[in-house]
Amino acid sequence: MKTYQLKAEPRKELGKKSVKALRAAGLIPAVLNGGKIVELPFNGTLKDGEKLVEIDSRRGLITTDIVVKTEDVRKLIYTPDIFEIDLDIHGDARKAVMKEIQFQPVKDTVLHIDFLEVTPEKPIVMEVPVQIEGHAEGVKAGGKLTLSMRKLKVKAVYDKIPERLVINVDKLGLGQSMAVGDLHFEGLELMNAKNAVVCAVQLTRAARGAAAKAE
Repeated sequence: MKTYQLKAEPRKELGKKSVKALRAAGLIPAVLNGGKIVELPFNGTLKDGEKLVEIDSRRGLITTDIVVKTEDVRKLIYTPDIFEIDLDIHGDARKAVMKEIQFQPVKDTVLHIDFLEVTPEKPIVMEVPVQIEGHAEGVKAGGKLTLSMRKLKVKAVYDKIPERLVINVDKLGLGQSMAVGDLHFEGLELMNAKNAVVCAVQLTRAARGAAAKAE
């Protein structure tokens, strides 16, 4: 994946009034999930912005509430690319990926961002764009290539996740399709349903006519 440098500040005030003021100032409230799991009761010290979320009666997860500048995340949000984010929280360096964005339904402005902290040991699930390469045999015969799934969910450690999942369609004939179960990528586990169709070569009217003449 490409890397993206992003600065953030810890967020202490979490009320609606505070959130409204942040957005008015061109800032976006966000949260960094996937932090350290600790035993309960927790006797350590939390940093600015950190809070303890209870998993069960014995364990808790430390998450971090942060705020980022709208202008700093435009190229991160409005792109089909995925990024490994070098997140600097007031001098505290973290590795993260962007997991979810909440948009205002009418104005389409960004209301909130969920980031996920990553490590080289812990697998994550991400959606990765699909890239088609080659010239399908079915297209040469007059068919039309369609791409039904522009992204696929993969599970892997973050530094093994590619920018694109490249699929070669050279051998895809007329009326044939390629499903998730037909694909394999080294070091990646595909999480979508195995029978989900990724791409296909559809019969066109011209192709049907050519086939009828051949018969």
